Amino acid sequence: MNKKILILCTGNSCRSQMAEGFLKSFDKNLEVYSAGTNPSNQVHPKAVQVMKEAGIDISKNYPKSVNQFLNESFDYVITVCDNAKETCPVFIGKVGKQLHIGFEDPAEATGTEEEILAVFRKVRDEIKGDFYEFYIQEIKNRIQI
Repeated sequence: MNKKILILCTGNSCRSQMAEGFLKSFDKNLEVYSAGTNPSNQVHPKAVQVMKEAGIDISKNYPKSVNQFLNESFDYVITVCDNAKETCPVFIGKVGKQLHIGFEDPAEATGTEEEILAVFRKVRDEIKGDFYEFYIQEIKNRIQI
């Protein structure tokens, strides 16, 4: 049975896009979407760059509004915002399980080009690790039972 997952943040330009890319790479049978409460104009170019380094192409993705998903039902809705700095969106559609897996926003990184890329890579690697753990615990193990 395919699981349907929505990943939410504010701009849908970095963290949620990376998480969507990783989940799709873990299991092609997952139906994964990402959205934001205040979608940006584009996926952040550095998010595209660091995901490409990890072998995942998100260059064709684009930010979407959470409003377009409100009439759909999901097995999981996962927020990825940093609780300390942002208000996490609340999904009011039909959802089996709501989870929060928070990450700092790499789009707010400052410094040299290399320092900013280092933050994007760190957040990318955290997303990969935490979402792989979610995938193993919540999806893979439950499907095999």
